[in-house]
Amino acid sequence: MDHAESRDGATGTDAHTDVTPATPEPAPESGKKRRRPWVRRVRRIALVLALVLIVPLLAVETTLRVNYMGDPADGTHTRDRDAMWLGHAWVDGRKKDADVTALARRLKDTGVRDLYVHTGPLEHDGTLPESLYPRARWFIDAVHRELPGVRVQAFLGDVLANGGPEGLELSDAAARAEVVRSAGQVLDTGYEGVHLDLEPLHSGDENYLDLLDDLRKLTRERDAQLSVAAHQIDPLPHLHSVAGLVADHPKWWSQKFFGQVARRVDQIAVMSYDTARLFESTYGGYVAQQTSLALEVTPPTTHLLMGLPFYYENNPGHWGHAETVAAAVRGARLGLSRTDPDRELFGLAPYIDFAASETNWKEFEDGWGR
Repeated sequence: MDHAESRDGATGTDAHTDVTPATPEPAPESGKKRRRPWVRRVRRIALVLALVLIVPLLAVETTLRVNYMGDPADGTHTRDRDAMWLGHAWVDGRKKDADVTALARRLKDTGVRDLYVHTGPLEHDGTLPESLYPRARWFIDAVHRELPGVRVQAFLGDVLANGGPEGLELSDAAARAEVVRSAGQVLDTGYEGVHLDLEPLHSGDENYLDLLDDLRKLTRERDAQLSVAAHQIDPLPHLHSVAGLVADHPKWWSQKFFGQVARRVDQIAVMSYDTARLFESTYGGYVAQQTSLALEVTPPTTHLLMGLPFYYENNPGHWGHAETVAAAVRGARLGLSRTDPDRELFGLAPYIDFAASETNWKEFEDGWGR
């Protein structure tokens, strides 16, 4: 054989030379093995999220169910100090004498003594066009004729600028002064009180407290009522602060801020609906909790009212099968029983007349009537 043929053509080395083979590299791990650390991390994160979110949620729901158990105390029925929100149709010309007669018939055997009739909305600068309530004087006189002893208050509301790009700006002193002027304007018309509903209102808003101080001075001078629609109270400590991290308009007020508002008004009505509760028992337990929290910080000289949902909707914030009038009434009675069963200045407030069903009225009268 030719010596050249003994060479490896690829390497140029002697084909018969004893060469030590290279150490083979370890085979790569399978894809399954490479993913294991990542999968474990995902599982740990999922477990942590479950512990942080789901477990507390289940605990809250269980607590609310338990809060709905038991029987209301004897005597926790109407004190004849209830209120009701009414729509704008009563003062803009759509309602007639026959409608007032029908309303009087409906309210006659209830404890409703205050009517918050929608008279606004306010303009974003705080002003109120008189053209919005041309029949207000007629309605006030008709109520006094048909329902002696029932007060009619002007329900004034607006969207606040902190809930979007447009709205009433409470930090504007001129706008606050116009709100006070508008309140005097409706009192001049004959209303016996001013009911303010500004949303969404952040907990701790000092400008709102200043506005209430100015309104209270006005209503006292006129021997009129000052009432407000109030956000719900933190069901868990500082929940409004946590919610504020993920939403521009947190749903709740701190209990402290609720008390600060309650001390500045004659009446405070909790909007205890649109709670996102899924079951009647948890909704009723929630209303019981809200009632207790409100009673703890509302002075006995301030009239506390718990709002009832006189309407039916199904959406993530309000499930009609859960937020029933029966559950709200029973929840309010339970909260009253446990916290201050002898509170005299206490009532319920249905929202709102034009959406109410016969079932709503029946559950209200059967559950709350004497």
